[in-house]
Amino acid sequence: MIQKSSITLTISIISVSLAAILIKTVSKETSPITISFYRMLFTTLLILLIVLLKKKYQQQILLLTKKQILVMSIIGVVLAIHFVLWITSLDLTSVASSVLLVTAHPILVGPISHYFLKEKLSFINSIGIIISFCGIIILVYGNSGLINSSIDTVEGNILAFLGGIAAGLYILGGRYTRNKIAVIPYVFVVYSVATIVLFFFSLIFESTLINVPIRDLEIILLMAGISGILGHTLYNWSLEHIKASVASVALLGEPIGSAFFAAVLPWIHEIPTRYTLFGGCIILAGIYLTAMNKQKKDKIL
Repeated sequence: MIQKSSITLTISIISVSLAAILIKTVSKETSPITISFYRMLFTTLLILLIVLLKKKYQQQILLLTKKQILVMSIIGVVLAIHFVLWITSLDLTSVASSVLLVTAHPILVGPISHYFLKEKLSFINSIGIIISFCGIIILVYGNSGLINSSIDTVEGNILAFLGGIAAGLYILGGRYTRNKIAVIPYVFVVYSVATIVLFFFSLIFESTLINVPIRDLEIILLMAGISGILGHTLYNWSLEHIKASVASVALLGEPIGSAFFAAVLPWIHEIPTRYTLFGGCIILAGIYLTAMNKQKKDKIL
């Protein structure tokens, strides 16, 4: 199970790393709220197809209690807020800055899960998180030296960081709920609520959901399949088998993947500085220490 969880977590990190790249590929005509709505709508429809094909998932959904649905609905609202904040930030700052700041939530997840979820942080866990955040500091400094530095704005960075706080709350909520509810019923309710919330956001902020370019819808559909199903859904499955702090720190691999794709893809071509590369190596070292400690514990148990 440990190896399966590790493989699943790796696939999910690679998949979510592609999200920012696909968002950057969508035309400027399509607003961030529209992208958020259709991403969640397409992801929800894909999950709905799975639910319709398996009667056991339908039964599991019908057996959900009112309290469970309420908790998952709150998580869905948080997820919707996360997507709006983060995707909007990508219009105002670079991929490296945005993805870095949106994944800077272990500082929230680690301590809260330690005190409220009774997931004790070992010395190695703590050192791993500290090392990762040293890497983040270096990355933040490095990102200011990107060639296209004019796209790195204070507003964009603030939105990305707020999106990271929402992501941290989403992870904590998932960890609290996922040990009692199977992954498909969980994501079906959460994604459905997020889709509904995003629909109302589009009405409130007058973001059009019609006349969206077909090419943009195709990209968003691809995003739903890769980043939604293979990314977030597999990540939610892994929450049942690993600590919230481990899962959260593992997501620090996302900025590395996104920065790499942003650098090699010609239509984005954001070359990271040496500080970004050095900081990335430090982050990976922190992730390794945190995950390695968890695996040793699992082997003993």
